[in-house]
Amino acid sequence: MRCRDAGGPALASQVLLYPVTDFSSFETASHQELGEGYFLTRAAMEWFCGHYLASAELTRHPEASPLLAPDLRGLPPALVITAEFDPLRDEGEAYAERLRQAGVPVTMNRYPGMIHGFVSMRGVLAGGRRAIREAAQFIRSTVAV
Repeated sequence: MRCRDAGGPALASQVLLYPVTDFSSFETASHQELGEGYFLTRAAMEWFCGHYLASAELTRHPEASPLLAPDLRGLPPALVITAEFDPLRDEGEAYAERLRQAGVPVTMNRYPGMIHGFVSMRGVLAGGRRAIREAAQFIRSTVAV
């Protein structure tokens, strides 16, 4: 959004791996159902929020919570990858839908059986290896050569 609003640099694509898109509320169904026992916890998210943002007022700022941005038009094509057992799943998927509604080309893929951070566990999780291949293919498809 900052690049779009500042007139550049032009970005070819965005790859969002189980993204945090709303720091203002951890009340989605996936936060409620999966906030304990699935690697990433609600307490950890609250800790990250408190250390990432200088004040509670910033939780609603579009650069911290892009799901709350008033205008998502004109953003680059997006790949949004979520994990079935991730508290961030619902907000990531809601963001993908908001991008789609704004006319942004979106590929959304929920990885079944996976938890938050599964891409970094690619040495032991086939889903992580598949997600890396998917991201690489997506980037190749959006970058002009």
